[in-house]
Amino acid sequence: MPVLAGAEPFQHTGTSGTGVLLCHGFTGTPASMRPWGEHLAAEGHTVRGPRLPGHGTTWRECNRTTWRDWYGCVEREALELSRRCDAVFVFGLSMGGTLTLRLAQQLGDALAGIALVNPSVLTSRPAARFLPVVSHLVPSIPAISGDIAKPGVTELSYDRTPLRAAHSLSRLWRSVRRDLPLVTQPVLLAHSTVDHVVEPVNSRVVLDGIGTDPARVTEVVLHDSFHVATLDNDAPLVFERSSEFVRAVRQVGSK
Repeated sequence: MPVLAGAEPFQHTGTSGTGVLLCHGFTGTPASMRPWGEHLAAEGHTVRGPRLPGHGTTWRECNRTTWRDWYGCVEREALELSRRCDAVFVFGLSMGGTLTLRLAQQLGDALAGIALVNPSVLTSRPAARFLPVVSHLVPSIPAISGDIAKPGVTELSYDRTPLRAAHSLSRLWRSVRRDLPLVTQPVLLAHSTVDHVVEPVNSRVVLDGIGTDPARVTEVVLHDSFHVATLDNDAPLVFERSSEFVRAVRQVGSK
């Protein structure tokens, strides 16, 4: 399946000994993470920004994938980074944050820390309760994409939400919520005060549920961005705080 222009994965080999895996969101592409990756590469870090299976092509192909395909992709990338780098971090946006949490739950001490931007672990929308049935009857619905406050900025993503894939994501949410106490790594969580895609309650559920020592949790509130904060007004803040986070974790680890 041809990949959309701009949706290609990216990578950079650095010299800092730190590797960072960047996970994009549901129906999105690596393009939403590329500026973050460029910032981290400029810091000297080894960076990987994979394209998740079924993404960056057509929403129909996405409907032929499940959360296990997406997770398998990022797990392979994380393990490969662990063979190349002294410390591995995983950063995720939206569903990329869901996958990041699952990696933290499954890989444990193999990850030095995680950063989450508007992560999703549930939805309170009433229609979601019908997803298990509707997903077998209706292949897609119009998407809520490009939720960005900054004028003139667009997100490369599908204009339809593939419902079978969305149903699979909801199953991943349940597992991730159940196992939140298994997340014990240092955590940076940035969340927007206004988000039209992922309800703000998601970040609160994550912060309340993870097993990380509160002293090792950093919360960043984004007042000038919507959902895709990595492309929005607060992107420089997210990038800089993530760099500070990596430096702080590495400094503690070297003592």
